[in-house]
Amino acid sequence: MIRKIITIHEELCNGCGLCVDACHEGAIELVNGVAKLVSDSYCDGFGDCLPECPTGAIEMIEREAEEYDDEAVQQRMAERRAAANGAHGHAGHTHAGHAHAHAHGHGHGHGGCPGSMAQLFRREESAAPTKSSAAAPAVDKARVAPGARVEVDEARPSELRQWPIQLHLVNPANSYFDGANLLVAADCTAFAYGDFHRDFIKNHITLIGCPKLDDVAHYADKLTEILRLHDIRSITVVRMVVPCCGGIVQAVKQAMLASQTIVPYREVTISLEGQLV
Repeated sequence: MIRKIITIHEELCNGCGLCVDACHEGAIELVNGVAKLVSDSYCDGFGDCLPECPTGAIEMIEREAEEYDDEAVQQRMAERRAAANGAHGHAGHTHAGHAHAHAHGHGHGHGGCPGSMAQLFRREESAAPTKSSAAAPAVDKARVAPGARVEVDEARPSELRQWPIQLHLVNPANSYFDGANLLVAADCTAFAYGDFHRDFIKNHITLIGCPKLDDVAHYADKLTEILRLHDIRSITVVRMVVPCCGGIVQAVKQAMLASQTIVPYREVTISLEGQLV
């Protein structure tokens, strides 16, 4: 069949291994210090490896290739995970009954950046900011009456539940998507809106991206795969008021249509001044 698949220009490869870690299907390996595509059937054509290559040695093309074999990928990744766990002397996490259990852990023994390794953080569902008169932030004493008790907010803890959060880095098969309330947000929203963690990230799995700088079609493909593989409970989309931010909404709606997913949906717009529109 004719489909999208990567090709590696070996003469440009510097052997850094970043593409090996970026490929969640294990389709790329370093052989004698050079990246090679192990099998056509392991490459899903999403191209997560492309932005990681510092030399431009990887290109997405269309050619005659074997169909992507998800079952073979799961078996391959399970074998690699078991081998890695054995080498490090500890047991890996198991996710019985889920066909894509490999996504929870990915080995990083290839010399690449570990920053894309999937991690899930435990957060208290009912956590809320507290107040204390002993908190550290400074107070303008000239505006406080003598003897008055001053209450200020303590530093709020992070509500982030998983890593990575960049949409183009996440593996759609990661198990933390199971039963998740999904937050899809434009990059700038967290900087513009002061209580972003409390009002949006809390109790959600978070994905961020910039629809102006990135490929919206790629976003839609990634989100479609996430919705097809997992029982998503709800979707919240947060965007800035600027027109280019509409791409993030477009990607989510395209994914919902393509995956035939019907879940509670909420769309929030943030003004440039950081207010809800």
